[in-house]
Amino acid sequence: MSSTYKSVVIATAGHIDHGKTTLVRALTGIDTDRLPEEKRRGITIDLGFASMEMQMPDGGLLRLSFVDVPGHSLFVRNMLAGAGCVQAVMLVVAADEGIKPQTVEHLAICELLGFRHGIIALTKADAADNDRLDGVSRRVRTLFKGTFLDKDHAPIIPVSAKTGAGLAEVRTELLNLALRAGQGNSDALLRLPLDRAFVMKGFGTVVTGTLLSGTVRESERLTVEPGARAVRVRGLQTHGQPAAVAHAGSRVAVNLSGIDAADAHRGQTLVVPQTLSGVDTIDAEVTLLPDAPWMKHRARVHFHAFTAETMASVSLYGYEGARPGSRRLVRLKLSRPMVLSPGDRFVLRQPAPVATIGGGTVLDTHPEVKLPKADTIAWLEQLRTAGITQQLILRVQRRSTAGLSFGALSRETGMTVDAVRRHLLSVVQQSEVLLLPGDLLLGSDAFGCAATSILKLVQQASTQSERHGLKRSELRSQAGLDAPVFDFVVSALAREEKVQVKDESVVAAGDHGPSSPAPDGRLAGVSRAYEEAGLSSPSVPELAQRFGVANDEMRRIITVLQRQKAIVRMGSDDLFVHGDALRKLRAQMTGLRGRLIDVASFKELTGLSRKYAIPLLEYLDRECITRKQGDRRLVL
Repeated sequence: MSSTYKSVVIATAGHIDHGKTTLVRALTGIDTDRLPEEKRRGITIDLGFASMEMQMPDGGLLRLSFVDVPGHSLFVRNMLAGAGCVQAVMLVVAADEGIKPQTVEHLAICELLGFRHGIIALTKADAADNDRLDGVSRRVRTLFKGTFLDKDHAPIIPVSAKTGAGLAEVRTELLNLALRAGQGNSDALLRLPLDRAFVMKGFGTVVTGTLLSGTVRESERLTVEPGARAVRVRGLQTHGQPAAVAHAGSRVAVNLSGIDAADAHRGQTLVVPQTLSGVDTIDAEVTLLPDAPWMKHRARVHFHAFTAETMASVSLYGYEGARPGSRRLVRLKLSRPMVLSPGDRFVLRQPAPVATIGGGTVLDTHPEVKLPKADTIAWLEQLRTAGITQQLILRVQRRSTAGLSFGALSRETGMTVDAVRRHLLSVVQQSEVLLLPGDLLLGSDAFGCAATSILKLVQQASTQSERHGLKRSELRSQAGLDAPVFDFVVSALAREEKVQVKDESVVAAGDHGPSSPAPDGRLAGVSRAYEEAGLSSPSVPELAQRFGVANDEMRRIITVLQRQKAIVRMGSDDLFVHGDALRKLRAQMTGLRGRLIDVASFKELTGLSRKYAIPLLEYLDRECITRKQGDRRLVL
């Protein structure tokens, strides 16, 4: 037999007393009702677990685990804790009763949590005739039309745990389902959300959960979050069998040292130290169910993600209420921290009357609190549809001149450092993102802004009487840059011969003292010509011809006006614009903050031709007044 194996975890779902636990027992031989009250009342209250092994077509071993969830409406919170870590479901519908309220709610929850695979078991088939079975099957197929079950071509299998009819077909379809299911994201950091914690005699604290991502090994040192509690893995079991290592997609029991069972509980997460930690503020995209009530700004909801739950306050971007069936960007403030990463799915339930109203996807777990709302919305809209590499670029760009380390980007995205490096390799090579010493990442636009700021400060110092350049410490303080970014930018400017570094001072390139004024009154005339032209300024050769001077002499006049800050170069040796015209343009752009503009709308706004519009837009980019986003620019 092949030594390969695959581990898959499947959740049950369905209305109370529709036979979920009985079917799992018939398939595995394990009774998942472990609590005395469950035995007494004959219903599932908390999560139950069972496993079985099957042979795959290639001869490998399939380890199949079930998370049996309660079907009663009072215990949906427990159902969410079990379903939150799973991507495949066995939806159970009793043939004698058909579709019931929790059938509908559980299916909606699976859809909100991003399930992609499933089968439908039509239980208690012995209690229904063929006409009844056909009728219930049609209604079930109508129910899941358009859902993930429809897209997965989920089969409907009549089965009776009492007589054994249909059990072989269910096992076959479970095998097919397991083969369709993926093995998790290999780029993601280790996460094991805990669903149980207890003491085992002779071993101590044991925690269990479904391993979302990464691998767990014996003797490994991990952290329980939130709380940063350091622990060590004393032993492992996967799917009920001892193991030296556990892989993503497995049911895992971990024997921990360093923590008492009383201090470990459902909702916590095992992670690698100094990677992920609890967060209490996230930006997300939320979808409300079609029959949900209107959601108001500042609404209070129950927030469920993986095995954790807490109350949350919903801040709707745009403030106006969210209508049923709508999709909205929101900021969620959690009552207590949770370990979350971008891409995680969650469910929202209203407090009273308690009901599932929607769910969504985490977009950002480290939002910039001081960023204007319009900027945040524009950034989230880009992030929402971007690929992985572009998402990483957007996160680096958002940090502006502060930059972002590989480690911080890993924690912000939930991806391993190696995965982040791999995805950013090409954009670093193309200089869209710059790699600074110390593994600090800096966006090319942020570099341009930092360089512009430093050049301005150096040039201003050079024009002051008897003063040339600035001390490095003073220049860094005035530029407001951290040392790694400042040193990198100054070195780059020095290589380009835009500045000179002398001892501990930075001076403008070619600065040999105060400039002497033009030998005649033409300096004021040229300045006036630029002022009168506004944004549609003449070229240097045009001015030389107008004032009857040689091109070299006109360029000397231009240099003096530049140092006096009367005019500003637009990126071309021949195009300069008067400072007053630029100040008016900046004031005009301030009124458009948060809007996206393209070249055509900028031309319409300013009345300029493309000859002037493109250099001016590039100037606004350098000045961090606008930021290029594809063919458009966001006004900052």
